[in-house]
Order: sequence, then structure tokens, then C-alpha cells
Amino acid sequence: MSLPPGFLDELRTRISLSQVVGRKVTWDMRKSNMAKGDWWAPCPFHQEKSASFHVDDRKGFYYCFGCHAKGDILSFVKETENTGFMEAVEILAREAGMQMPARDPRAAERQDHRSQLQQVMEEAVKWFRLQLKTSAAAEARAYIAKRGLTEAAIDRWEIGFAPDARQALFQSLVQKGIAADLIVASGVCAKADDGSIYDRFRGRIIFPIRDARGRAISLGGRAMDPAARAKYLNGPETDLFDKGRNLYNHGPAREAAGKGKPLIVAEGYMDVIALSEAGFHATVAPLGTAVTEDQLRLMWRISDEPIIALDGDTAGFRAALRVIDLALPLLEAGKGLRFAILPTGLDPDDLIKTQGAEAMQKLLDTAQPMVSLLWRRETEGKTFDSPERKAALDKTLRAALKRIADPSIRGHYGEEIKRLRWDLFGTGARAFTPRPPRAPWQPGQRGKPFQPVAPMASTKLSLLASPADLVQDSLREAVVLAACIHHPGLIPRFESALERLDFVGQGHDTLRALILYHQSAPDLLARLMAEAPLPTEAVLLHPHVRITAAIGPQAPDDAAEHCLAEALARLQADRAHRLEIADAEDDLSGVADERLTWRVSKAAEARQSAARGPQDAKGESVIAPNGVELDREELNRARSLHDSIDFSRGGRGGKQ
Repeated sequence: MSLPPGFLDELRTRISLSQVVGRKVTWDMRKSNMAKGDWWAPCPFHQEKSASFHVDDRKGFYYCFGCHAKGDILSFVKETENTGFMEAVEILAREAGMQMPARDPRAAERQDHRSQLQQVMEEAVKWFRLQLKTSAAAEARAYIAKRGLTEAAIDRWEIGFAPDARQALFQSLVQKGIAADLIVASGVCAKADDGSIYDRFRGRIIFPIRDARGRAISLGGRAMDPAARAKYLNGPETDLFDKGRNLYNHGPAREAAGKGKPLIVAEGYMDVIALSEAGFHATVAPLGTAVTEDQLRLMWRISDEPIIALDGDTAGFRAALRVIDLALPLLEAGKGLRFAILPTGLDPDDLIKTQGAEAMQKLLDTAQPMVSLLWRRETEGKTFDSPERKAALDKTLRAALKRIADPSIRGHYGEEIKRLRWDLFGTGARAFTPRPPRAPWQPGQRGKPFQPVAPMASTKLSLLASPADLVQDSLREAVVLAACIHHPGLIPRFESALERLDFVGQGHDTLRALILYHQSAPDLLARLMAEAPLPTEAVLLHPHVRITAAIGPQAPDDAAEHCLAEALARLQADRAHRLEIADAEDDLSGVADERLTWRVSKAAEARQSAARGPQDAKGESVIAPNGVELDREELNRARSLHDSIDFSRGGRGGKQ
């Protein structure tokens, strides 16, 4: 949606930055100068006691001298409310009393209708809250008290009560002048077959459902009668409410998650309320259905890695598995799920009451990644005492991994599944030994001297490689890194391969991490020289790199892409060949078969194909501006060879 010219300027004129910021901070009046629009306060973006957060009302900007957060009124709302740009504009426009521009007359008409429905919902919420204080709600109040909710909590969550009467709410709304068709359209009442209108919620505790902006859009009700057909009942689909595209407690949870709290996904209303009252404010729940694709995307907009907290019974575990099946095709880099399975027979409310919030926090801290539950689903309670059963497991796991669209994530899942499989089936020399964890590289450590890191001898690749192999691999790695440094525009195409490649050259692994981290920076080379000068200079001044004109800073991107693709393909093919030979040696302890010889021959073919130079191609040859001979057919062959490498197996091609 585009905004008319001058709309944002008018918005900034009507509402001051200090007015908006003042809702989130406590001003230091000794340091502030109200007359000059100069305000100071402790920063809302990081924990501090001193007033280092400065707001300049005249210029309309803020700046923190501690954490260096800065921006204008829109960026402040986006950061503190965890919203998008247009939503921040709408929040400020509503506060300033400005009407958001409609897209077209029909859109304006629909918006007016939605506004009327929201008014009906707000009146219904008020009426239900009043009913909770009547004598008819004594049993409901006793139930709420038994669940440990105080009067303050009841008010915070706007909990109400629907008496067991056919038209109590309907008559109350009609007396306030609300049209019957609007009451039915809002979903709080329904029309019977005979045309009469009746209250949809009767004999239930009422939980208002609000959207991300805090507007009432529907209701949820818990039955007081144990024999009721549905324990929980949500409002129907309306112009306001789509149960598959909303979350309970969305707005407050989004704000809390924006302050660094982990997003927790619970099962129901009372779970959300119990967790929030215990201090876990970033908690949401689906609305009476299994998690939908839209809800999952909504969660990822709030937090990159939501924690699914489910009851520790069979139903809870099955719900977790349904979420896994839904999430696999949607996974993206940086977007994942973790699962906190509660002890059997306990929900979050029970756990907090019996063991305290610390027990819940411990459970969240030890939440399992999605791949662990996927493995558990396919292996728990099963016996794999025959080749057929093992093959069936492999087939099932391969089918699950194929559903992951992102090749980078699919590769990492494949590596983890392989590790788990070897832990389960590995014997003797073939048993898997986990690689020792690498020391985490911390970006931005400028000024600190680079400490060379020796090649990791624990990797199977290094153990198989001879000294000559290591020298050759290091040379090709230098070509790869130099091409990325001089031509950063090629990095996104080869990012997946770069992430998976085991660098053996001294300092190459750290340099690779820096290149991937700073790839979008306009001054990539300057940043590398500032943070890792020794390995950067070693790569760029390498004799082979200096005489390879195709990857120089003046070379055309096509030539650099050709060299980069060819170097990666040769590295992968050589290493895959060494791995296949090693595996074949292990397999020869049994009886060699056609499958074994096929694997070795395919690895050899891939190696020979990668080793062929441009002189073997018969395609058209062109001369680049710097004199580099570039073969079109060879470039396409290198690209195809690179794309054909199976990176999920660490560069090993061919069938499993």
C-alpha cells in the first residue's frame, strides 16, 4: 500500500517523538530540557541505570550513546512493538487521529464494516466481564480462583462469563442500538433455522481474542458443564476473524519477543495465561486448531526460533509431529523450531504450580531441535535387527528430507541424520566419532591479531589426504577465497557450497566465515584486512592466485565465476574420490559387489570430469577484456558440475 505525499510529514507533525517514547521510558528531568525539546532517559533497548538515551524533539530523532540505537518515531515503534513499517504507521495514525488512506472505495467500505464489527465485539467483551461479577457466575469464579488467577490477572486478561440464557447478550446489544445483522455478523450470536437469533456462548468462561493491534476480533469460551459437546468453543469465521491466521495473545507476545524473550507456543488459553503470569510474557497459542501454515509464518515473524511447549502425553507428542510435518517444507536459513516436551501428565500451569517457574525455564533451555524429534518419531520403540528394517528407516528419512526445500538446510539435516544413524548402527572402525566443536568465531573483533589455526586433523578428509593432497587443496581454496574477495557478487550463488566445504588451509576457515558474514558489505576487502589481515594477505599474495588473471579485481564476472565453479568442483570431486576409496577399503572387508564398484567408478568419473580444462572443450572460445581465454561450453560445464555435487554428503557424489 502506498501512502499519499505528505502523509508521513503530517503524521510526524501531529505527534511528537517524546510523546511516543515517553510511554516506554522514565525521563531524567535533571538532565532533560523540556523547553528545547531535549529529553534524556535510560535506554529502552538495553539494561542500564544512567540516562544515555537522547531524544531530540526538534529534529525528530533519538540516539543511545550506550548501545548506539538510533532512528525516528516510526523506527522506534517498529523496534519496541516489533511491527512492520505499515503497521507502525497505522498505530501512530490512530494515536494522532488521522485516517489511513483507503486503497479504493470498496476497501473503504469493507474497513467501515470491520470497524462496526469491532465495536460490537468490544461491547460484547464489556458485557461478559460484567456478568462474571453476578451471582450466576459463582461457579465460574470458583473455577478461576482454583486455577490460581487473581483479580488483577482476571482484569488483565479481560476474562468474562456467558450465562446459560438463550438471548441475554443479544437483547443487551439490541438495547444499545446495534443492528441484529451486525450482531450475527460479528459471530457473538447465531441465527437458527427458524430465523430466531440466539447467543452463541452460553454457560462458559469467556476469553477475548485480540489481534496484533489489540482489537477484539473474536471470543473463546470454556464450558462449565462437563457434559458439554465441546470443552472449548471459538467464535466462527467472520470478516474480522480467521482462526488459522491469528494467535491468542499475539500483540503482547510480539512486544515481549521484541525485547529478547523467547517465543513460546502453548496449547490453550489457560496455558498462555499461566505462563505469562509466571513471567513468560512472549507466549501464544493457536485458536482451537492444530498449528496452520499461516500461524507458523506468523510465529516466525515474531521470533526466528519459537519453542513449541506441548503436554507430555501422547496427544502432545502427536501435535508436535504434526507441526514438524507442516514446518519441513517451509524451513529457511535462520528460521527453525525447538520443542519443549513437558513431563507426562503435566501442562505448563501444573508444572509452574508444582515445581515453580524455574522448572519451566529449565525445560525451555533444554528444548530439542526439530531434527531430534524427527529422528525420535522414526526410531522410538522400533527394532532394526535386519537389513530390510534398516533400509525401511533410510527410505522414510530420505522421504522426510526431500520435503525440505532449502538445499542448505536439507544438507545440514542430512549430516545430522547421518550422525544419528551411525550412533545407532555404527560398529568398529565405521562407528561415527563426532567432530570436536570449533571455537566460535566472533565477528567484529577489529584490532585483535589473527591467530592462525592449523588444519583440523580430526576430520576424515584430512586423515585421508596425503601431504601433496593438502597442498593442492589449499591452493584451490586460495583461488576460491580470492575469487569471492574480488567478486563478492558471486558469493550468494556459491554460498551453500562455501558453507559446507571443509577448509584445510591455514586461516582459510576463519577467512571463509568473515567473507560469508560481510558478503553484503560494500567494503568487503577493507573489513577482511581489518579483522583478519594475515590470512587475507596470504590468500591474495599467493603466487598461484596472482598469476590467475581470471579471478583478479579487473577480470569479468563470467571469468571469475568459471574459475570459482571449477575450483569448487575439483575440490569436491577429489575429496569425494578419496572418501569413496576409503569407504571401499572398509567395505572390502566383506564381499565386493557391483554397487561398490559402481560407486568408485562414478567418483572417478566425477574427478576426471572436474579435472578437464578448457582445452578439452570444443565450444566457442572468446577472449575476455583482460586477455583471459574463456570457453562458453566449459563455463556451462563447470556450472553444471558444481550444481550436481551432492553437498548433503559432504561433497560425495553418486548413489547411497
